[in-house]
Amino acid sequence: MDKRTFLKNFSLLSMATLPGVNALSNIVEEYEHIPLAELAADEDFWGSIRKGYRINPDYINLENGYYCMMPEETMSQYLQHVKDVNFLASRYMRTVMDQNQQEIRNRLATMAGCSPEELILTRNTTESLDLVIGGYKWEAGDEAIMARQDYGAMRNMFRQVRERYGVMTKRVSLPNHPESDEEILALYAEKITEKTKLILISHVVNINGQVLPVKKICDMAHERGVEVMVDGAHAFAHLDFKISDLNCDYYGTSLHKWLSAPLGAGFLYVKKENIEKLWPLMAENVMPVDDINRLGHTGTKPVHVDLAIANAIDYHNVIGSKRKEERLRYLKDYWTNKVKDNPNITINTPWDTERSCAIANVIIRSMSPNQMAKSLMDDYDIWTVAINRPNVRGCRITPNVFTSTKELDTFVRALNDMASRVKVAPSALPVE
Repeated sequence: MDKRTFLKNFSLLSMATLPGVNALSNIVEEYEHIPLAELAADEDFWGSIRKGYRINPDYINLENGYYCMMPEETMSQYLQHVKDVNFLASRYMRTVMDQNQQEIRNRLATMAGCSPEELILTRNTTESLDLVIGGYKWEAGDEAIMARQDYGAMRNMFRQVRERYGVMTKRVSLPNHPESDEEILALYAEKITEKTKLILISHVVNINGQVLPVKKICDMAHERGVEVMVDGAHAFAHLDFKISDLNCDYYGTSLHKWLSAPLGAGFLYVKKENIEKLWPLMAENVMPVDDINRLGHTGTKPVHVDLAIANAIDYHNVIGSKRKEERLRYLKDYWTNKVKDNPNITINTPWDTERSCAIANVIIRSMSPNQMAKSLMDDYDIWTVAINRPNVRGCRITPNVFTSTKELDTFVRALNDMASRVKVAPSALPVE
């Protein structure tokens, strides 16, 4: 095979759309005329989506927030990428790898709503945001603001820069049921001083699914000369949005969650004018200070993971961001509305439509989160995760597009059954 043929054949490896994706496109086309809200409740349509996944019959999986399985189409492509890269070995790595990486960045940037020059591939949200926290040009006495409900890995990284550089960290506590956006804005605004350099916020709070008013927070912070870094681990491919609409300075996310890419896929967005402000975590060859590629050097990496990102984007686009968001919110509303009036059950997630989507957090009075999660799995074959964090104590429930309302009915029966065994009168129990 001559070089030209080689480059043509393997410039994108096996990225061509599979017949199964085409079949899914045909199904979606049949339902194109149905309004989003109506389609969100159509179990026949979403049952067709469900058939594209290999579902474990031994339990109901309501913990898709940590890692969401790939649909079989994406899995098939991913495995083919592993085989192709292994077969071509160093020739692939030394010839078309960089071209493929750039093409994947281009496609992600289009989906994210930013320039490819502002985006690098990473392994996850933690790596993405730690690149910013660890690479920021801190000085002793600088201040950063975050929430007590933010993800632990980023809070730990801020602790490290505090110990290393003398950076002061301030924390707010987010209410589970805010009265308004202004209530949230005030929490962050009152912590800002002339020494504040950076605010960390979650686009979707991972422990209870609360969606924060990101643009309003960014606008407020920028008026005071403060930059904003957004943890988008649970927002990208979950909510229908563009980064360009948020006005944030930095945005990190994982793609093995709501995009259903393979494990170890993520990206970091850095606003063009901020790239030169960051030190790389690992040194790269000398590059222009505004070239984001200097921030992404990690050495040899499992490139087959990155290749499958393109296939995950294909699958996501066939379903459609708006359809997906509408269905995910419908599923959350479906089960929460069935238990919200039970006096022994508390939902730790906002009710307003724009303040949550798929994720919700629930607790049964007199039970600890660990007890509740254990009982759900041991007694009802329902897999969840226990959350025991400031202001949020309960089990996080994260359905996905393959989750059926029949499964949620089983979950609702389990909650009501467990709540019926509460022995202490609700009025005698402390409010969590």
